Amino acid sequence: MDTQGRDDIDPADQWVLDPATGTYRLRERPAQDRARKQPGLPRQSSHVPAAASLPPRSRRTAAAPGPPSRRRGKPDGRPSRRRKALLWTAGAMGLVLTAVGVGGYLAYEHFNGNLTTVDVGDAGSKNVGGNGPLNLLVIGTDSRQGLGRRYGDADSVGHADTTILFHVSADRSNATAMSIPRDIVTGIPDCPTRRKDGSTTTIPGIPAGLTTPRFNESLGVGGRDPGCTMRAVTLLTGIPVDHFMMVDFEAVKALSTAVGGVDVCLSRPLVDPKSHLNLSAGRHRIEGEQALEFVRTRHALRNQSDLDRIRLQQNFLSAMIRKIKSSGTLTSPGKLFTLADAATRALTVDSAIGSVSRLTGLAKDLSRVDAKHITFTTLPVVDNPNERVHATVVVDRARAEQLFAMIRNDVSLSGRRKQPGTDPRLVGPRAAASDVRVQVYNGSGVSGAARGTVDWLRGVQGVGGPANGGNAPSPAPRTTLAYAPGQADQARALAAMLGLPGSALRPSSGADDAQGADMSLTLGADFVRAGVPIADPAAPPEDLTRTRADNSSCVS
Repeated sequence: MDTQGRDDIDPADQWVLDPATGTYRLRERPAQDRARKQPGLPRQSSHVPAAASLPPRSRRTAAAPGPPSRRRGKPDGRPSRRRKALLWTAGAMGLVLTAVGVGGYLAYEHFNGNLTTVDVGDAGSKNVGGNGPLNLLVIGTDSRQGLGRRYGDADSVGHADTTILFHVSADRSNATAMSIPRDIVTGIPDCPTRRKDGSTTTIPGIPAGLTTPRFNESLGVGGRDPGCTMRAVTLLTGIPVDHFMMVDFEAVKALSTAVGGVDVCLSRPLVDPKSHLNLSAGRHRIEGEQALEFVRTRHALRNQSDLDRIRLQQNFLSAMIRKIKSSGTLTSPGKLFTLADAATRALTVDSAIGSVSRLTGLAKDLSRVDAKHITFTTLPVVDNPNERVHATVVVDRARAEQLFAMIRNDVSLSGRRKQPGTDPRLVGPRAAASDVRVQVYNGSGVSGAARGTVDWLRGVQGVGGPANGGNAPSPAPRTTLAYAPGQADQARALAAMLGLPGSALRPSSGADDAQGADMSLTLGADFVRAGVPIADPAAPPEDLTRTRADNSSCVS
């Protein structure tokens, strides 16, 4: 029997999901049922009866309950008031549970239907959480398709306009969000892409030239999909990418509105006629079109550069993270439904995470990271030396490799920085260059790296005994220098020449009986070329700009 006294209705059919609130309510009674109501009786509420809507006797009981009865039931066999209440509670709970089960399935199917997925093949992984670090590529595309001419070229297919590599540590205690400037000159690898008919076509890559191609061309140009951008990031950084999420202009508007606006603070006014942004100094809550104007602006910034805009976008994303974590969004069914609906409509993801259940698991992993341990930074770059008017940038290899090594080795940017020069393996006397003897092995994957290093050591540094050992037995993730105890002075000298961190030195525990033997230098994946320092995976590069997500200070 249902709550209306009818026994021919499945209770689950009476409850419907209200998309405006994210909660469940009783379906309104059909007109013919209302017509069958007995005249003179009050219309029943679709909610649990309050005291004011109960019959007079029940109202009195609710208003002034007496002492509990010790009787098991009425003499006439009718249940006591307490038992009536228990029966009502049990029936209502059963009805709610049934409704949630049915409604939850419908919501699941609804959200699944919202998602757009792309099969990126082997560009990503099947890792959807659990053990191990996670590398998620967040791509903001500047596609104008379907948006008319509100934002410029209506036919633009969109490029990788904003790209952030979001690294979550294996223990989910911290995360590093590294922005990749769109105007980096870098190579773009060959890219197999899946067509609508199921066939696969390989889009040819482009080797890096003096001024082209730019990183943002890894998406859109020639039909390149987000998998091509994932491959370009791995080529550029040496960091494997597990998954991608892509958003467009409309997504920024929808998500900022779904969270109830994003709070930002400005130390000076931001006015940009091109993006139509007009914000005074001070604190603002922005959403929708205004939020899009904020993340798109360049001309309102001091240098009007993409690097300035990256810092502004990082501030916006930090504020959004704080809003989601602090506003009860994750515990309010209504807010959560609205956010989930907007997010699934806004996102394009790879097929490995292209379902609500997998995205939910991913979201749980990300939500475990406290905002104070989420650090935003930018891939280190310098102006392109091959241009008179600097329109592009190139990677600052020495500093960038240090940052890449930290991410590859799952080292937090929010931790304490090690003081340089304090590693005991680097402190002490150094041998003369002519006395250094070393065999160089290539485990870097860079063709000719061992031969080139030997030539550089002999010709530039004056090392007396470098020898080419050929290829290492297997690829090496890191560059290492193994030496006997009696060769510590040689090891320190070679480390100073090559820029090796103390963590790269591997002293043996054997007796000092290595008279005349060579040290063993194995070049790893962190090797760029001779003369470029090897990154210390435990320390960030000098002058690296970092911003924690819990930082709410004003920006200019």
